[in-house]
Amino acid sequence: MEVSPRVAWDLRGRVCYHAGGAAKAPMRIRTTHEPRSAKTGTLMISPRHIVKQLELGPMMNFVYLIGCTETREAAVVDPAWDVPAIVDAAGEAGLKIRKILLTHSHPDHMNGLSDLLEVTDAAVYMHSDETDHMHMVAEYFGMSVEFLKKRSANLKLATEGEEVPVGKVQATIIHTPGHTPGSQCFLVENSLISGDTVFVNACGRVDLPGGDPEKMWWSLNRRLKSLDDDVILYPGHNYGGPPTSTMGEQKRCNPYMQFESADRFLRMMRGF
Repeated sequence: MEVSPRVAWDLRGRVCYHAGGAAKAPMRIRTTHEPRSAKTGTLMISPRHIVKQLELGPMMNFVYLIGCTETREAAVVDPAWDVPAIVDAAGEAGLKIRKILLTHSHPDHMNGLSDLLEVTDAAVYMHSDETDHMHMVAEYFGMSVEFLKKRSANLKLATEGEEVPVGKVQATIIHTPGHTPGSQCFLVENSLISGDTVFVNACGRVDLPGGDPEKMWWSLNRRLKSLDDDVILYPGHNYGGPPTSTMGEQKRCNPYMQFESADRFLRMMRGF
C-alpha cells in the first residue's frame, strides 16, 4: 500500500516533505523513515482494555491501539506515518480496528488517515473545535483533506465528556485546548492518551497557528491535574526518558503543571 506523503516540522514550524532518506529538520527528527519498535511496541493489558504503543516516523510519534479484551474491537489513536505497520500490529494483537480517534489535526498525527480509512472504513472522532483548524492547517501546509468530503459519513464531531464505545469499554473525551483549539485526550479507564497536550515532563508547543498558552495553562493545571494520580499517561511523542508515566508523577515533576497562576505560566512560556 502506498502511504500518503510524509510530513515533518522543524522547531520553527516549517514544513518539510520527505520521500525517504535523511530528514532535513534539525532537531527531534529521526534520520530514517523506518518504523522504530513498530512490531514490538509496548503492550499493556488490563482486565477490560488493551493499550498498544507504537513509535513510528521521523518525529518519534506514538500511535496507539486501544482494544477491548472481550470483543477484540479496537480504536487507532492518531494514525500516521506507517499504516501497514499499524494494521499489522492490530492483527498481531488479535484486534479489529473499528474506530479512529484524533487528538488533533497536525499532519504528523493524521497523515495516515486516508490510507487507514481505505483499509478499515472506521468511524473517525475529531473534536468539534478542531475542524476549522484542520482546514487552516491543510491550506497552510499545502495538504489535501478532500478525502474527508467523500468520507463525511465517517467523521464524527466529538465534545467534552462524550464517551466513545470501543467494544465494551469507553474512551471519554477530555477537551484540552492550547496546542490547537480542538486538542483532546482520551481516558480509557485508567489510561490517558494525551496527544500533544502533555508529554512526560513536558507539554506541547503553543506558538504554532492555533496555539493558545492561556488555554494550555488551564488544560494542564486545571483539567488534567484533576485526574487521579494512578492514571497512566501515554503521550503523543517519545521525547526522551520513559515512554509512559502516571499523572501523579506528572503533577509532582512536570514543570508545566506547577502553576497556580495563569499569569506566571504565560510569562514563563513567553520567555522561551
